[in-house]
Amino acid sequence: MVRISDKKLIKLLMENSRIPFTKLAEELGVTEAAVRKRIKTLEKRGVIRKFTIDVDPKALGYKFDVLIGVDTTPETYIKIIDYLKNIDKVIELYTSTGDHMILIRMWFEDTEEMNFFIRSLEEMQGITRVCPAILLEKLK
Repeated sequence: MVRISDKKLIKLLMENSRIPFTKLAEELGVTEAAVRKRIKTLEKRGVIRKFTIDVDPKALGYKFDVLIGVDTTPETYIKIIDYLKNIDKVIELYTSTGDHMILIRMWFEDTEEMNFFIRSLEEMQGITRVCPAILLEKLK
């Protein structure tokens, strides 16, 4: 009996979450039923949380794909995260260690929209630093 490598299966799904189960089975050297069962198990365990797409924001008309690092005072950290979670334009939101406490990914149609949002963050009580970085090209 051949066992499915979870890491190899996940890597294949990350490259293309729409890959047919038959193709996955072929790549992994197992049956389609084994792949279906393994994916269902990984979903139940919370390893696979959802299947999604990779979007080119420029193809949708956005000029800027921006990663914004934000630092806060300790007492406002949770409040600011909760606020950011509720902003529809926030594409991705992370807490982190290192240079910034919070990382926000957003798409903007123009510089005015981007500058308005950055200024609004800078003016928020409890935010101590805002560091935007425009992403130029996705390499991998």
